[in-house]
Amino acid sequence: MKLLQSIAGNQNTLIRALGRRYFAASTQDYAKRNYASNVLEYTTVVSSLTAQRRHYLLRDVYDDLVLDGVQPSRDLYHSLIVGTMKGARLQDAFFFRDEMKTMGLVPDVAVYNFLISTCGKCKNPDQAILILEEMKTYDVKPNGQTYVCLLNACAAAGRLDRVYAIVRDMTAAGLGLNKFCYAGLITAHMNKTPLTDDAATKIIEFVARSKEWSSVEASGGTAENIMMGVFDEELYNLPTAEYFNRRGVLNRQLTVYHVALHACADLGNVEVMETLLDMLKKDDRSSDAFIAMQTMRCYLNTGDIDRALKTFEDYMSSRQPPMVELYVTLAEGAMIGHTPKGMQVAQDTLEKMNSRGFFLSPKMGSDLLLSASGEKTGGFTTANYIWDMMQTRKSVPSLPAVEAYYRGLKDREIPEDDPRLLLVSRTLDNIRLRGGRN
Repeated sequence: MKLLQSIAGNQNTLIRALGRRYFAASTQDYAKRNYASNVLEYTTVVSSLTAQRRHYLLRDVYDDLVLDGVQPSRDLYHSLIVGTMKGARLQDAFFFRDEMKTMGLVPDVAVYNFLISTCGKCKNPDQAILILEEMKTYDVKPNGQTYVCLLNACAAAGRLDRVYAIVRDMTAAGLGLNKFCYAGLITAHMNKTPLTDDAATKIIEFVARSKEWSSVEASGGTAENIMMGVFDEELYNLPTAEYFNRRGVLNRQLTVYHVALHACADLGNVEVMETLLDMLKKDDRSSDAFIAMQTMRCYLNTGDIDRALKTFEDYMSSRQPPMVELYVTLAEGAMIGHTPKGMQVAQDTLEKMNSRGFFLSPKMGSDLLLSASGEKTGGFTTANYIWDMMQTRKSVPSLPAVEAYYRGLKDREIPEDDPRLLLVSRTLDNIRLRGGRN
């Protein structure tokens, strides 16, 4: 009976894999995927898809590997789990962990850290705690990064009680708090629901205390993590994660300031933000591009376009390198409320950006188009300009952005045969046919 169940189970896996392969060969998007013939090539394919942010294809690649009868290696499972972490695909991450165990490979501490980090990205602290318990079951010793991952995973969900419990455990074990721990403490207070009355004062307190931070085992990225393309900012889910490999954007010595000022921008707390900027100046530190962006966001979230514009101009007149994100931050924030002044500032900013040779990535363009399309009055010129910028580079916006833009055009009673409206309608139909993945 067990043999029959085993055969039936394998048949289901084979049918699933065959079905996926047929689907992969029957659509243009999947047909472009590289196929492989051995485990090294599969590992390369996984790394390539992860770099392209096509994390949704990793399960399909793995099914192809099973169908081809290729024996997965530990390195391949590491690459798959890193890919699911970067794509915040928790179910896939657990699937690969289970497959790894089935192959007789016990996950090591690095894999467990990646899994805990994925839980943090998905705001699932309960699963993160269970992973730590699983490590004990398999006699896998947690390292300093494990506890910092766990702290930040709980912080992402605003679980202040668990965060402080982890801090107590770390202190009892003789582990000092490093800058990523203080960043996590700030994040926990920010994400607590409802927001605590002392959240603002806690931000200042943790920034001050972080100046005496000590090393938690390996405060910098381990050699293995760096080799896998995983840096601390990403592992701990910091708001600077997407900028860590951009030269000139971040001074990585200012991690706690970055997280604190990002929190101030979200809160729209100008008073605390300016206190932190004064502290930064007293520390004889200079603002970087990320801090300038958060300063602008904070002003813009309170409707102070003039001071945000001055921050932008001050940065641009400095010797620091200009960044496309600065233009995008100002343009997007200026559109809050869709006031005539804000929409004009947004368009002027984008025109300056365009004249300097900067261009919008698909994500940036989609976010801006979505925001601009909310304008209910006026000539819709900013939304049209963003659409045209993306069309020039043959960049297709996301489904929500195109839908919002299409509705905005239709609300203006544009003739049905208008070339712009027809193009947007065709684009919308094409994205829907492809399943909305852009």
